[in-house]
Amino acid sequence: MKRINITLFSLMLVGILFSCTKASLNYTQNGNWVGRATYPGQPSGAGASFVVDTSAYIGTGINPQTPASRLTAMYQYTPTNINTASPTGYDSANGVWRQIPDFPGAPRSNAVGFSIGKIGYIGSGLGNDSRTVYADFWSYDPSSQTWNQIDSLHQGTTTFPRENAVAMGFASSAYVMTGTDLNYFFNDVWKYDPGANAWTKLAYMPGSQRAGAVTWVYNGKGYLMAGRTPGTHWAVNNMCYDFWVFDPTKPDESAWTRLRDISNTSSSTYDDGYTNIVRELASGFVIKGTTNGDKGYITCGANGTSYTFTWEYDFASDLWTEKTPFEGGARVNAQGFTITDKQGKVRGFVATGLPSAAGGGVGYQDIFEFFPDQVYNQFD
Repeated sequence: MKRINITLFSLMLVGILFSCTKASLNYTQNGNWVGRATYPGQPSGAGASFVVDTSAYIGTGINPQTPASRLTAMYQYTPTNINTASPTGYDSANGVWRQIPDFPGAPRSNAVGFSIGKIGYIGSGLGNDSRTVYADFWSYDPSSQTWNQIDSLHQGTTTFPRENAVAMGFASSAYVMTGTDLNYFFNDVWKYDPGANAWTKLAYMPGSQRAGAVTWVYNGKGYLMAGRTPGTHWAVNNMCYDFWVFDPTKPDESAWTRLRDISNTSSSTYDDGYTNIVRELASGFVIKGTTNGDKGYITCGANGTSYTFTWEYDFASDLWTEKTPFEGGARVNAQGFTITDKQGKVRGFVATGLPSAAGGGVGYQDIFEFFPDQVYNQFD
């Protein structure tokens, strides 16, 4: 009788293991968020970030606690290498934070950050009075730990200040686009040439005017999606569903290509489940070398309410798959970034953020890394 029970148990165990293969997992178990070392700055969100070498640089933003205050403090985060010998695939160490010199411009939130080579940049944003928007930009050299003011976003004598813009940084240039000056929403595109220290206004992007969009840079191209188009402030029904890829090597008139929408707008079935990708003030990152190739991710943000929904984009097929929701609290204006660590692994992170697009509450200091090929574990 014991032998029969053992055999039955073995068959049951095999069945359980087979039923939990990754292909059959519910989306809520499809990927694992792992907490990392707590952000050492104030509880805050709506900051700016850039990545140089194997570190992310995060700062500015707003601490929403009464009285709300905008910030200039900056910090460097360097992740610990992944321990491939570990059964879980990651090291128990959580990375290292280090304070760097403060951002030298006026305190601000909702600024934009990008990098060109080994130099990082932060500019634009919203001032302490919640009415002043900025067009100034500053560069940071990690090797000398120095900030320098660069050319402001302008054409002739006219400046183009904004907040909640997005940026794409490439090897020798960068692009800032969209955003709002609190009166108008933009779909303009500006190219920064660090050699000339000058901005050039390019042709408008063909998509919707918007603020609070998300961008990735992948294999020499930039991707832009989501955000809110003009309408009532924080309106629920003004979210952008168009999705675009930008090729900086092509002339203006052919640089943008429209991809499949991020909502159920086609007569096909592939997008029937695209129920909660559209949003504003979300976070994005890229992870290379997953089980099924290189992927882009969008998480957090808001569409009427703050989100934790997380979606994975397949660059090869132009299709989306829902993944395990973000494990921290629902939030907007968190910093999403991609770091290639010292082992050459391309990894995705989300840090800080605000509980609501409407303001108030307490900002976040947590940081999470996403492992798309692991099963969700709430105790990480």
